[in-house]
Amino acid sequence: MLEIKNLHASAGDKEILRGINLTVRPGEIHALMGTNGAGKSTLSNVLVGHPAYTVTEGSVYFKGKDLLAMSPDQRSHEGLFLSFQQPVEIPGVSMTSFMRAALNAKRKYHGLEPLDASAFLRLMRERRQIVGLDNKLANRGVNEGFSGGERKRAEIFQMAMLEPSFCILDETDSGLDVDALRIVAEGFNKLRTPETAAIVITHYQRLLDYIRPDVVHVLLDGRIVKTGGPELALEIEERGFDWIKEEVQ
Repeated sequence: MLEIKNLHASAGDKEILRGINLTVRPGEIHALMGTNGAGKSTLSNVLVGHPAYTVTEGSVYFKGKDLLAMSPDQRSHEGLFLSFQQPVEIPGVSMTSFMRAALNAKRKYHGLEPLDASAFLRLMRERRQIVGLDNKLANRGVNEGFSGGERKRAEIFQMAMLEPSFCILDETDSGLDVDALRIVAEGFNKLRTPETAAIVITHYQRLLDYIRPDVVHVLLDGRIVKTGGPELALEIEERGFDWIKEEVQ
């Protein structure tokens, strides 16, 4: 589904990604772990087309198509979704209006008729229940005045509405208490199918107790330096990253 080969990327004059190679197949969940500044969030931003980053070498193919040749909105319409580490507020734009515009833009891209107001609201009520998103929050400005947990629930709700085939969760566990983490993770798990895939970016094992990865990668200094099964995350939880740094030196 996603194939990254020798990906190099920079922000300004600083090279951050230094040769990423990664293949994710349908149905797989890959956890990406690493120290602060290793390049985890840079990789997610490059994949969704953030303009602050420049790809200097390598290729990325998504479902057989050249991802790097697509605009950010095309990447989204093709099925790529990023749950941001720090979701931004969009004051004055209600979640309802925002999601209806986003969903109908995707439908138009795929040659489908837009959903009318009643069909959209029925779908929205159904999908809100997946993450327990309060109706009052859905009618407020996007993330406006939301707590950290509410913002993350809203992100999973957006995922439920757009039904992406590939999700990137960028430190979704950041700032969440145990109950909020469980609700968000369970919402994500309900949306999984045998055809969807995900990259889960995290520092900690606790998220991976709920969203169980098939493969765990360690990213250090812009490169994937170690890959293993779920047991690798448990070892990192116990020993940190220093032993991996020593291995690769």
